[in-house]
Amino acid sequence: MAGQFSCRRIYEDTTSRDGKRVLVDRLWPRGMSKERAHLDEWLRDVAPSADLRQWYHHDQERFTEFRDRYIGELKDAEHRPAVQHLRDLAARDKVTLLTATKDLDHSEAAVLAQWLGAAGRA
Repeated sequence: MAGQFSCRRIYEDTTSRDGKRVLVDRLWPRGMSKERAHLDEWLRDVAPSADLRQWYHHDQERFTEFRDRYIGELKDAEHRPAVQHLRDLAARDKVTLLTATKDLDHSEAAVLAQWLGAAGRA
């Protein structure tokens, strides 16, 4: 279904329900070959800034503030073209946002999927 966003770990097997597979990490996942990733795109420009990523360092106690800061970044001019590109992809197909993060619920991919999905319903 078009307009849907979901997120998964890039290390999981692909499924027919993935739709467009887009890696949203700034860094390439360790141990993952480009062939095995089965990506449609690697969209680094939608990832959190290096400073924000390093500050967060996947500390769950910082997640709420990370989410707020990341959403702020997504609204800035630097991220706007990448965000719009994801919206354009979702207008035609389901989009699965991929990340190497072990804790998917506290990842930028989860924040992004929820934010984009909520923006599409607003």
